[in-house]
Amino acid sequence: MRLATTSATPISRKLDLPAIDRKWQEKWQAEGPRSLPDGANKENRGNRPKSYILSMFPYPSGTLHMGHLRVYTISDVLARFYRMRGHEVLHPMGWDAFGLPAENAAIERGIDPAEWTKQNIAKMKEQLRSISTSFDWDRELATCSPEFYEHTQRIFLMLYQKGLAYQAEALVNYDPVDKTVLANEQVDANGFSWRSGAKVEKLKLKQWFFRITDFKEMLLKDLDSLTGAWPERVLTMQRNWLGKSYGAKIRFPVAVDGSGDASLHVNVFTTRPDTLYGVEYIALSLDHPIVLEAAEKDAALRKFLDEAASLPPDSKVGYKLSDVTASNPLHIIDKESPHIARRLPIFVAPYVLSDYGEGAVMGVPGHDSRDLAFFKENTNSESIPVVIEPEHSPNPNNDSTGTVTPPNDMKAFTQEGILTSRCWKYQGLHSREAKNQIVTDLKGVGHGDFVEQWRLRDWLISRQRYWGAPIPIIHCESCGPVPVPEDQLPVRLPKIEDDWLKGKKGNPLESSQDWVNTKCPSCSGPAKRDTDTMDTFVDSSWYYLRFLDAHNKEQPFSPSAARPVDIYIGGVEHAILHLLYARFIYKFLSQTELFPEIARTGDVLGPSEPFKTVLTQGMVHGKTYTEPSTGRFLLPSEVDLSNPNKPLIKGTQVAPNISFEKMSKSKHNGVDPTSCALQYGADATRAHVLFSAPVSEVLEWDDTKIVGIERWFGRLWKLVLDAKQSLALASFTVSQNDLQKSSGATSKLPSLLQGLGDSDADGLLHTHQTIVSVTNCIENNPYGLNTVISDLTKLTNTLTSSNPTSPQVLYLCVSSLVRLLAPVAPALASECWEVLNDTLIDQNASTGARVPDIFDCAWPSPLLTSEQADVLSARGGQIVAVQINGKLRFTVTIPRRLSPTTSAESSDSGAVTDEQDWIISRILETDEGRVWLREKNDWEKRRRVVVVKGGKLVNIVF
Repeated sequence: MRLATTSATPISRKLDLPAIDRKWQEKWQAEGPRSLPDGANKENRGNRPKSYILSMFPYPSGTLHMGHLRVYTISDVLARFYRMRGHEVLHPMGWDAFGLPAENAAIERGIDPAEWTKQNIAKMKEQLRSISTSFDWDRELATCSPEFYEHTQRIFLMLYQKGLAYQAEALVNYDPVDKTVLANEQVDANGFSWRSGAKVEKLKLKQWFFRITDFKEMLLKDLDSLTGAWPERVLTMQRNWLGKSYGAKIRFPVAVDGSGDASLHVNVFTTRPDTLYGVEYIALSLDHPIVLEAAEKDAALRKFLDEAASLPPDSKVGYKLSDVTASNPLHIIDKESPHIARRLPIFVAPYVLSDYGEGAVMGVPGHDSRDLAFFKENTNSESIPVVIEPEHSPNPNNDSTGTVTPPNDMKAFTQEGILTSRCWKYQGLHSREAKNQIVTDLKGVGHGDFVEQWRLRDWLISRQRYWGAPIPIIHCESCGPVPVPEDQLPVRLPKIEDDWLKGKKGNPLESSQDWVNTKCPSCSGPAKRDTDTMDTFVDSSWYYLRFLDAHNKEQPFSPSAARPVDIYIGGVEHAILHLLYARFIYKFLSQTELFPEIARTGDVLGPSEPFKTVLTQGMVHGKTYTEPSTGRFLLPSEVDLSNPNKPLIKGTQVAPNISFEKMSKSKHNGVDPTSCALQYGADATRAHVLFSAPVSEVLEWDDTKIVGIERWFGRLWKLVLDAKQSLALASFTVSQNDLQKSSGATSKLPSLLQGLGDSDADGLLHTHQTIVSVTNCIENNPYGLNTVISDLTKLTNTLTSSNPTSPQVLYLCVSSLVRLLAPVAPALASECWEVLNDTLIDQNASTGARVPDIFDCAWPSPLLTSEQADVLSARGGQIVAVQINGKLRFTVTIPRRLSPTTSAESSDSGAVTDEQDWIISRILETDEGRVWLREKNDWEKRRRVVVVKGGKLVNIVF
């Protein structure tokens, strides 16, 4: 057991939070990590529940930002809470250390990326310790370490052996500045790289892919098992990215130079076959086979393709193929409608995605906004057919043929509706019926069918950069691609060349001849290593499993260690790709020998998901000052804050505009969390982070408001010192065993609760309610961690004002408050615990008794049964003054509320509403309430109800 030493120095009534931080952080670092409370709990270690609490590991930039502070405070609160609950807790930390930022930073500084990364890890590790986090550093990992990426390569080879890793040519996004391929999601709406800002080019390159599409049904279906455990918006984002949709594949016949060929056609996927009578053109992707064939004979088209490769995806530019046209397949079955006998022009259009559907779009400008914009830009047509009308609102602009002459501001009708007179026998059908009938008819002539479509594409993992895990494939002219034998793993990155660090362009792996040139493992002939490295998403897709078995040299992890994360905390910006890729890799690995047999069969474990619960915290925004006349962002040093309520631009009488925006260097609104912790103390900073906003919402950081937390901590410190003095005067003692119990000294609680004085009853009841509330909030509703701070503040105020006189009750209430505080403010709680108990512990009870560390003590359990709570609540009551339209009309006494001040299912605002509703309900049950609110006024017509001062005053406006 780790025991705190008894304080030998005089205790100052002035609270010095930074000094307390330093004392306890040094002590914790000297002790090392802990995963389970010591003492009596340890004997049942094998029966203890396990909790894997994980925050998304950071990129080692060398500096913590406020987003780090928020996510790691949340994870630390949860980890400490579950440790005190007796769980065996895993709370590790590592580093997402590969990738472009490190490589580019190293080139800028002329140092090796490995050295730059190592320095940053050391800095950030110290910063994480400075905010009193309790990470298990014995399991620390960095993805750039060969000991880690050896197993990333091993997993790659497992995928390759199953045919799930493959190489293929693809039209890719290429960043000419960072000189690497980008995934679609790394290119913004205007076609620029998300990181370098360069205009992205389209190139045809041979790339490595993971066949994630083989798991698409499982990835979609298993989301249902996560309902309630993952945020609904994250589940929606996952479903949308997978993008399963039902529609039709329509076959459009194609003619070249006016002559048709039965084998030549364009397949189009559409969810709106009901609009087929409105098709005005066909648009093809830049790399569609028909386009590439036409480009061989058309120099203007080749020039267009070169220019179009750098256009944004939403560009309206198009190129009309001169000698290639299409026909509407409905003409095969409908010989009566002349407008569908026309030849349809075929355009090449950047807005058509090559990897969605068939790389072709049927242009219906009357019923698709994007098609309408493209059609106006590329044709001189004076009319646009409207073939679907609103169900109850016929378009007054339509003539008898259903054609509208559009004004410049015409908008496409994109909803379902009723087919117009242009639609032959389908006229009058609703879109739902028409879709089915049209596709059925086309299927009968071999030009249509019902199909299922997915947005998801295979995962492109190739990166043409140095700082990443090398792909363990050797290319041999005789044998083709050959996997690196497992006994030759890891394929280590070679030492980087000095001239490349000084600005040499290109991938240094290609020019590292000693590394590239090797022998084929199959035929021993000359061969070359693959010079691509893996996307860093590959590292983060499985790192959480490595933490479970961090020192296993033979395997990524052993089957006995494999299990999912219980609570995963991180930013919503990773809600799509990182989580999707991690789910894919976990599902793949769960089918291999790395997982226990029970997981592979699925008989007991059910759906294989890596994260049982996901918490996504909101962003942190900083206070931002701008000059009203120009909008220029002001440095904090340019603002006079001597009067916080009326800041002025220095040297003027002009008040700056103040807003809260995403922290960035350009806006001069960033805040260094470690500087904040040094100034106010880590505990006050942590508590302020939790209190300022619910976990999922944007946090508007304003460190001037930390003073509220400081004042609360000051009151709590005084409460502990006063309680210590009162208990010493009463000769109160507590045993070491009682200190470690979940209720602590409850054996000394008076058995006859009716004999307690009012102050003791109030203190005991409020402490009980707070224990229930805080426990429910952390365990069942961690998104409401801000209410934990509110509850603890209220309890501090209650105990200060009620001033319990019974030593047993006083100790029980104050010691429970301190333990409830421990996960939030670990250093202050530890200090309060030591100060409160160092002279109270019964030295005669056991030889060498000492105060156990607060984290070796159990979480407080509810103090009262429901019957006992009823007894205490029935004593006296709460007096409520009721105003009607601002005038006092009556006062009533209602019972104290028995339920916790917050609800585990509600947000902070929901809890307040719940409490107000309860108070109003009790008022309506009284005679005065019935007379004034139902007989003299119509309660149902009330306009507003305001409950203030915790229910002491209620104002009702009719």
